[in-house]
Amino acid sequence: MCGIAGYVGTRPRGDDAVARCLEVLHQRGPDFAGAVAHDLGRDRIAQLLSTRLDIIDLTERANQPLRVDSKTIVYNGELYNYRELRADLEREGERFASDSDTEVLVRALARWGEDALDRCEGMWAFALHDKDDGSVTLCRDRFGEKPLWIHRGDGGIVFASEPKGVFALLGRPLEPDLDQVRRYLVTGYRTLWTDDDRSFFHGLELLPAATVLRIDADGRETQRRYWAPSFEPDDEMSYDDAVFGVRERVLRSVELRLRADVPVAFCMSGGVDSTSLIAAAKRVCGYDVHGFTVVNEDPRYDEREAVAGTVAALGLRHTAVPLEHVGFLRRMRDLVRYHDAPVATISYYVHWQLMEGIASDGYRVSVSGTAADEILSGYYDHHLAYLAQVRALPELHASSVAAWERQIRPFVRNPHLGDPELFVREPGFRGYIVLDADVFAGFLVDGYQPEPFRERTYADDLLRSRMLNELRHETVPVILLEDDLNSMYWSVENRSPYLDRPLTEFAYRIPTRHLVRDGRAKAVLRDAMRGIAPDHVLDEARKVGFNAPIEALLDLDDSTVRAELLADSPIFDVVRRERIEELLDERGFANSRSKFLFSFVSSKLFLEEVAA
Repeated sequence: MCGIAGYVGTRPRGDDAVARCLEVLHQRGPDFAGAVAHDLGRDRIAQLLSTRLDIIDLTERANQPLRVDSKTIVYNGELYNYRELRADLEREGERFASDSDTEVLVRALARWGEDALDRCEGMWAFALHDKDDGSVTLCRDRFGEKPLWIHRGDGGIVFASEPKGVFALLGRPLEPDLDQVRRYLVTGYRTLWTDDDRSFFHGLELLPAATVLRIDADGRETQRRYWAPSFEPDDEMSYDDAVFGVRERVLRSVELRLRADVPVAFCMSGGVDSTSLIAAAKRVCGYDVHGFTVVNEDPRYDEREAVAGTVAALGLRHTAVPLEHVGFLRRMRDLVRYHDAPVATISYYVHWQLMEGIASDGYRVSVSGTAADEILSGYYDHHLAYLAQVRALPELHASSVAAWERQIRPFVRNPHLGDPELFVREPGFRGYIVLDADVFAGFLVDGYQPEPFRERTYADDLLRSRMLNELRHETVPVILLEDDLNSMYWSVENRSPYLDRPLTEFAYRIPTRHLVRDGRAKAVLRDAMRGIAPDHVLDEARKVGFNAPIEALLDLDDSTVRAELLADSPIFDVVRRERIEELLDERGFANSRSKFLFSFVSSKLFLEEVAA
């Protein structure tokens, strides 16, 4: 795991800019820093930078930039199946100088070209210079677990793992995109990536996931997407076949993601997603699992009883990380500064504290349950989409509605999602996602009009189309960016076993009718892990979520807190101060208003940091 950066163009970055870039990426890779420059001819240059976090092959042989024959790579990520690929390459005559996955990747690309990507299982962002033809290739992994930010300007392309790395190589920050701030404030984080890969800065964008960008010796660009998930149901697949297939692939994915030359920690909640991974690691792989849980005393998010039951059942080592309430605004400012953006939701402030606990125990790798919901179903709106989808099967629909009423309806707080016929009547309704957007638009200075919610149609099946939008645009891209930054702040690598190509492709072949049973989403995963994970977790229908109310962290009765929130700030060029004063006078916030207040705080700190 590393930080990478570089420049390809006609205006070389000076030594000061290179040094500054390596400095700002230090937390991503505190163990080694290096840079190399290649003359491409025609007055063009390629500069590649890397900061290294030692995870696999801890020797200097694996330091980057890594050159193998005519190829030089800087690489951020992990190639989980590097041992298998190495064996394939050795059979074809390759000889290795290190035990690193980085060398495996560069040799695979050298021998097989871009077809090597089809053989790779892992997460990555890399830049590869080929001396033979003067090209530079940039690439991100299939799901976008590892970021790569790009700015076109200064006679070429600047890229880095974080925006601050781009700014360091440019020698200046870019201008904040206030329209993106407004969009975030009014319609929330799920709308940020629905249309494009724009950032909170003008001229800064993400290279899309599963994308190769090749820059030839003359500076011409070609870009292609090399993989995309799709819903291709196998209608003949039985429920038992689905369960067996998911079990087999989850266990293999966990086995691969335990590969490291340093100990691995686990993010642990009381839910199915993380518990399944932990149980697989402990009971099937024989790993000495150490789980870490944020302790939240709010009854809506308190999972201590379920976690304690799992710890006892599996015989785990476990550390509870208390949710820190003191110094929220100061700590949030630190986090916003590192993110180079508003923090998406309060969940990621909580997650950041969890990563702090993991790092303080000496771990450099963490495992999380990201994306199980988007691959195997899990959200409350998924239940309603499922009910609409199975309406053509009267017996199944009737029993499913009854189970939903019994198992799910008592826990639903969103005012729109308490109606089992919602998507039957209005299959395109998405007001539950942008809840109270019209109200929050009235908080803005310029009369901002909320954009209609946009999504792509990926399948005729409503549920699977929603899940693919969430996987590709709405939730997973944001989660991955936040997870990456939160873990890298503490020099920890985060791994997500559900983001596994064989597992995902199999999951999107499962007929939708199998996804929910007896009111429980992720039915296939629950039964796949039966006998491995504890029954008290597998049988729990309620979805708790990783969250906290803002009133638990922000003392609105403290006059100094109120004064800080209302002090002069660039945010009040965007948001009406008097509306924030009115909001601060409220108590017992509805969930949407709690989210808005957090978004306001996060945006306020972001604009102040940009202006500093």
